[in-house]
Amino acid sequence: MKEEIAPGIDFEHLFGHSQVMRKVGKVVQDVASTDVPVLITGASGTGKNLVAKAIHISSLRHNRPFVKVACMNIPPELLESELFGYEKGAFTGAYQSKPGRVEFGNRGTLFLDEIGDIPLIIQGKLLRLLQEGEFSRLGSYRDIKVDIRIISATNKDLETMVKERKFREDLFYRINVVNIKIPPLYERKEEIPFLIKFFQDKFCKEYNRPFVDISHECLSLLRQYNWPGNVRELENAIKRLVVLGEKVVIKELRERLKQDFETSQIDEYNLKEISKKASSDAQRRVIREVLEKVNWNKKEAAKILKISYKALLYKIKELKIDTR
Repeated sequence: MKEEIAPGIDFEHLFGHSQVMRKVGKVVQDVASTDVPVLITGASGTGKNLVAKAIHISSLRHNRPFVKVACMNIPPELLESELFGYEKGAFTGAYQSKPGRVEFGNRGTLFLDEIGDIPLIIQGKLLRLLQEGEFSRLGSYRDIKVDIRIISATNKDLETMVKERKFREDLFYRINVVNIKIPPLYERKEEIPFLIKFFQDKFCKEYNRPFVDISHECLSLLRQYNWPGNVRELENAIKRLVVLGEKVVIKELRERLKQDFETSQIDEYNLKEISKKASSDAQRRVIREVLEKVNWNKKEAAKILKISYKALLYKIKELKIDTR
């Protein structure tokens, strides 16, 4: 890679330290040379924005704009004008025309972070952009043509949102041509030592602190913890370690691990919980086996399992089955 995905992070650093992320890196390389829409899914803090940037800099558009829109941070009433721009007089305070992010991204890549937060009323305009490659500014009837590649990301279950009519089905199929699932950090713990070193280097330079070797006890605790906040939570922990010292982090991790252990011990001796867990594990195994046999065709799997399609979707969500 001639370019960095983010300061200090290149393609090998992002995808080279675990088997699951190497698979993600292979998909990134396969789709980068095309213009197909990509939907990146995964929990908050897993690095979805870095994967989106990796696709862009590996593509033929790498020297063109990469425009990120954090949909969750923009109020719904402002999102349309932020995306598509507006004409003078379109609303109170619009004293001059202004292009939106879509125009700024022309000939490049538009990254819609947390696309599940886009209101339904704006989803139709976004669908038109995907279908026809054109849109109109707020307050204008003139169509503007753009050449843009769209990458989306979400930590929400868009399929369920479609069923609940909170997300347009036609838009979902337009953005979900290729789906890249980013696994949580606890499924790729072999990356933790490399991430610790990376963040330690970063924050020592940023805060002008001397580099100090982390003790074996602290490293052991950092590896044991499951990091529900994923890479972002680990990053913040190393930031505190650099600024406040490792004793603070050791104390925090001991307390969290103790709480996790006590919770698991309570469940271990609770017959109802044992029965519930055994049932869930069995259901998860059977559903996954059937889905794999029918190449993840949910409608076909529902027939084999003798349950409704809706019930299967509910079970997949309830049991947290990764459907790719």
